[in-house]
Amino acid sequence: MSRLIAFAAAGAGAIAILAYFAFTIIAKEDYSLEVDAMRDDQSLFINTRIILANTGKLPLTHITVDYGAKNETLNIIGPGEKVALSPPEGSNLNVVKITADNGINITKEYRKPIKLPGMIGS
Repeated sequence: MSRLIAFAAAGAGAIAILAYFAFTIIAKEDYSLEVDAMRDDQSLFINTRIILANTGKLPLTHITVDYGAKNETLNIIGPGEKVALSPPEGSNLNVVKITADNGINITKEYRKPIKLPGMIGS
């Protein structure tokens, strides 16, 4: 009886692991880009950064980052790769627009981190 329970538990665990991998691998789109644009207003300056992460299964090509006043072009971002960018001086710090081959067209507002009392820059 205890062997039957052990085999059932092992089988259920194996099915759960296979389902997890099937969902995470199969569910990915061929072309997908995640954009995190952050603007941190300090008392003396503004700290900004943009992180582009290729969350798809295939490389993204001809990526254009439109900061408003200026553009930046990247040739390729591989699957799973992340790229950190800094907007050039004079950029629009409200939104950033990213386009790439294969239908990628994203407009993202800059997010502002939460300021906590007593933290540097609060």
